[in-house]
Amino acid sequence: MASAKLQGEYITFKNGEYRIPDQPIIGALAGDGIGPDIWSATRMVLDAAVAKAYAGRRAICWQPLAAGEAAFAETGSYLPDETLAAIRKQLIAIKGPLSTPIGGGIRSLNVALRHYFDLYACIRPVRYYDGVPNPMKRPGDLDVVIFRENTEDVYAGMEWPAGSVEAEELGAYLREKLKVKLRPGSALGIKPMSPEGSKRLIRMAVQYAIDNKRRVVTMVHKGNIMKFTEGAFCQWGYEMAKAEFPDQVITEEELTNRYQGQLPSGKILLNDRIADAMFQQLLLRPAEYEVLATPNLNGDYLSDACAAQVGGLGIAPGANVGDGIAIFEATHGTAPKYAGLDKVNPGSLILSGKMMLDFMGWKEAGELVEKALQKVILGRQVTYDLARQMDGGEEVSCSAFARLIVKAI
Repeated sequence: MASAKLQGEYITFKNGEYRIPDQPIIGALAGDGIGPDIWSATRMVLDAAVAKAYAGRRAICWQPLAAGEAAFAETGSYLPDETLAAIRKQLIAIKGPLSTPIGGGIRSLNVALRHYFDLYACIRPVRYYDGVPNPMKRPGDLDVVIFRENTEDVYAGMEWPAGSVEAEELGAYLREKLKVKLRPGSALGIKPMSPEGSKRLIRMAVQYAIDNKRRVVTMVHKGNIMKFTEGAFCQWGYEMAKAEFPDQVITEEELTNRYQGQLPSGKILLNDRIADAMFQQLLLRPAEYEVLATPNLNGDYLSDACAAQVGGLGIAPGANVGDGIAIFEATHGTAPKYAGLDKVNPGSLILSGKMMLDFMGWKEAGELVEKALQKVILGRQVTYDLARQMDGGEEVSCSAFARLIVKAI
């Protein structure tokens, strides 16, 4: 855990805004498996970018936090109370991948963190970096930011195994009281989606579009089949936008009838697409989409599928964000067979760190990270996952890749 002599100041959050001191204390959860390798590489890059951008005036005071397998071995808990308390005080943290415990208890440490801190938005920007091997003819056409609802839908954890007392009692109620056709002995899950949960996610997506000069926000749902959950997600989104952004947001109907299909300057188009059609759209017409707002499950599929179009999860950043707390994370797993080998691509966590710098308002440092990463990829000295698919690629270690980025900075 953290040293009592740790320097720096805590970040504060008031009236919807973060106050970031010049030496902020930020939590660092290295993670399991390859986590320590990619975190060491990421810290090297982020520290170099901040030092370069601000000539020593700013620096991040990293506070190591225990979570996952190492925490369990030391404390008997995968998420120690001390770690949770520290994150609540720090407000911003970054983490490597965490293992899912085998057996009972916590189903997923990532999901547990999201629910504990009500980190209701999983934000995944997906764009192409020149030189990254990929399966697409025009990978640069895809540049989207996905806002995935994080706390509801089928990932809410409301499910019971086949034959359990809970499933049988719930099944009996559904058959007898609601006249639902349901086979006895079925496993059951519940898909909760609320107006509050849906609106706050779509609100964040629309506000992001306004703040970052994106012009199209698309709600992705399966409302043609699940009318009262995913269909309502879409309906609630339109209601929220009409009530809260009346001068900034227009619908496709308004675009056609009032503006002859031409999106006026200063306006944002809010539209919606059925989830299965959206998969095709992102392959065939990706340039038409900029910000996606999705329920939990749809966002999970779409964010990984989009990442595959531009080269894979190795360069896919992510963040889990709530009102006043944000945790930035690698989007891939722990890859235990590579643990400690200094081999894997740290790009996902490095770019998540870039997202964190931008989130803090330290955009100059974030831009240095992104430009240096791009320069190193074009130099073809890359980790094995990229080198094996790249003509003339030279494989380097995880730490060597980070040192090349630092040199480019």
